[in-house]
Amino acid sequence: MEIAVLALGCFWGPEIKFGKLDGVIKTEVGYCGGNSDKTTYEKVCSGTTNHAEVVRLEFDPKIISYEKILSYFFEIHDPTTLNSQGPDLGTQYRSEIFYVNENQKRIAKKIVEENNKKLSGKVVTKLSMLKNYCIAEDYHQKYLVK
Repeated sequence: MEIAVLALGCFWGPEIKFGKLDGVIKTEVGYCGGNSDKTTYEKVCSGTTNHAEVVRLEFDPKIISYEKILSYFFEIHDPTTLNSQGPDLGTQYRSEIFYVNENQKRIAKKIVEENNKKLSGKVVTKLSMLKNYCIAEDYHQKYLVK
């Protein structure tokens, strides 16, 4: 198994979409890229933690490639809007690919460049090494469990 960690706006919709792909074994929502390895939804929404809302995928590379996952990433969100997706505004809704190794970085850079060419140089998707990932347990418990 391999992992992919992707920021593309509010994490719930993308989690559902990625979960339907053949080869994606597990999905999980969380926060990544921030200043610490622990945070809360309220802190992330304050804009002071530097975290993005992300979907973490575990996938079988024999069934689906990292490249195909990233191609789908660009299909299901607008990579040309800075710190927003639809009605969601804030740095936590940015477009960002968090790579876990040099191979993922190389593939991500290639896919970003291809999409940037297609979109006339308007892609704002960032590439970053995976840093300070944490599960969004607080959000799930507070807002979704009744």
